[in-house]
Amino acid sequence: MGIVPGKIQRSDIMHFIGENGIRRLTFHYAGLDGKLKDLIIPLHSREYTERVLSAGERVDGSSLFKGMVPATGSDLYVVPYYPSAFLSPFDSESLDFMCRFVDRDYSRTPFCPDNLLQTLYEKLKNEQNYELWAHGELEFYLLGDRDSLHYEAPPQSGYHASAPFSPFQDVLQEMVQTTSDMTGLVKYGHSEVGMISRIESADPQIHGKFGVQYEIEMLPAPVPQAADTMLLAKWVVRNVAYRHGLLATFAPKISDGNAGTGMHFHLEIIRDGVNQTRTDKGLSDLARQCIGGLCDYAPTLSAFGNTIPSSYFRLVPHQEAPTQIYWSDLNRSALIRVPLGWPDGEDMAPLVNPRLQEHYQTKYIRQTFEIRSPDGSAFIHLLLAGITHAILTTFSDPEKYLHIAESHYVKPGDAGETDSFESLPGTCEEAAEYLQASRDRYSGSFPEEVLDWVIRYLQSHEDGRIQEELKQLSPGEQVIRRLEIMHRYIHIQ
Repeated sequence: MGIVPGKIQRSDIMHFIGENGIRRLTFHYAGLDGKLKDLIIPLHSREYTERVLSAGERVDGSSLFKGMVPATGSDLYVVPYYPSAFLSPFDSESLDFMCRFVDRDYSRTPFCPDNLLQTLYEKLKNEQNYELWAHGELEFYLLGDRDSLHYEAPPQSGYHASAPFSPFQDVLQEMVQTTSDMTGLVKYGHSEVGMISRIESADPQIHGKFGVQYEIEMLPAPVPQAADTMLLAKWVVRNVAYRHGLLATFAPKISDGNAGTGMHFHLEIIRDGVNQTRTDKGLSDLARQCIGGLCDYAPTLSAFGNTIPSSYFRLVPHQEAPTQIYWSDLNRSALIRVPLGWPDGEDMAPLVNPRLQEHYQTKYIRQTFEIRSPDGSAFIHLLLAGITHAILTTFSDPEKYLHIAESHYVKPGDAGETDSFESLPGTCEEAAEYLQASRDRYSGSFPEEVLDWVIRYLQSHEDGRIQEELKQLSPGEQVIRRLEIMHRYIHIQ
């Protein structure tokens, strides 16, 4: 539309619709199950279009939020969030929006994950004058038929591979460009480590296929927008894969001995548009304070970020996945990693282009801190809400959380020094126990019915029993049972 998103008015949207042959609106929103939902609205007249843009449309909350909204009082409205408007990549005559839920009290429905995240983001901004920004790393496997595989790479060798050894590079390119065109928030895409020669499964939709792992990494945005972007990116990945005759899965683990699939989030603290995560002396005390909060809340964050039994097949040693609560610089096995950042700006080009006479200056600061435990089963909005709450809590006692950060730090290369740290939960049931025991710490931020629902959902997997069952099986039987559990969740979230 050529308008700064935050300044879009309804009249701008009406003008765009009239000038571009838009015949329908598509409203998108997140249900409790974490999947993107759609409502398709054909446009009959200017008056009707303006009414829908103004009032939104009614939906059945008891279906979208089962176990939380009774059927006897289930009506909610989904109202379009104007700055999110985009032309649908899959329907040239549709203008699409992310929406927010509104209840009978004419207010944003407090238990809906997107509204919960928005409220905590605003609380941090209003009370502390800081914004939390994030960007996610969306990892996934594309599964295809072996008869289309002509250049087969060895297992675990796919990192940044190029075509033809990355056989779906053209599909990834389409995914990257489509998501970027929609959101403007894609950093890059590339092939990842995982290369599965042949999948053995009782599930006929994936049995016999080969799998290649890919990643699309986003650009930083305020956490509500970052969550929406990840949800939309998953939608794009699935749809583009489907159109190419492939299956995309975000399941945390689909094969033993091959790379699992994470959903890491990079975080940065912003004030007045400037990243406060780093100073000219290195990582800021503010960032360390926030890291202390994440270490303190880490066991409960698993309840939002690792929500199915196979999540805990991924969180094992020696797989670049965390198992214990500590942080470190550069270390990909740490729960929280501080990636390489530069203290003196971004002007690297002269180092490799010695004849370059132009210099680049920017106030942009690249530094982030990255939480590496979440995976593709995460309830994205609830996870980022939990992270925001943990960081907000640290402002009540900065010295306490700086001390926690100091006591949970491991120098790069000191892998043997990590055994003394607390372990992350090992099952969904353990994550539920941690959340239940610590629910008072979320009081005032998370509605009780949200915590109750998450705890019930995690307990329903009964995966403590599954772990005990596996111990009683022979090695061959364990393999079969583990694959059955992994593949049960091939389309999770």
